[in-house]
Amino acid sequence: MKRRNCYYIYMIEDKNGAYYSGYTQDLEARFNLHETGRGAKYLRGREPLKLVYWKEYRNFKNALTAEQRLKRMTRKRKKMMAHIFETNLASGAPKPRFSGGPS
Repeated sequence: MKRRNCYYIYMIEDKNGAYYSGYTQDLEARFNLHETGRGAKYLRGREPLKLVYWKEYRNFKNALTAEQRLKRMTRKRKKMMAHIFETNLASGAPKPRFSGGPS
């Protein structure tokens, strides 16, 4: 089986303002799993969820390392990253093709 050449790290904000981060090859499918309660146990019952940050990587190891750095960040830094990311999206950066992305 051939590996796909695209990996994403992502950060989701729950209804209480807490952040969850992870990595995946299919961002839309993973977000949909989280929204339907079939993703991470941590996010179950914490809907509505909002995808507040994502970044694409071509290399699995780079994505995994970046996810580990993201998980170690402080809440304050994660909040700042999410705000900057949303500001960049508002200024014309590409948006996801599904409902989970920032509006």
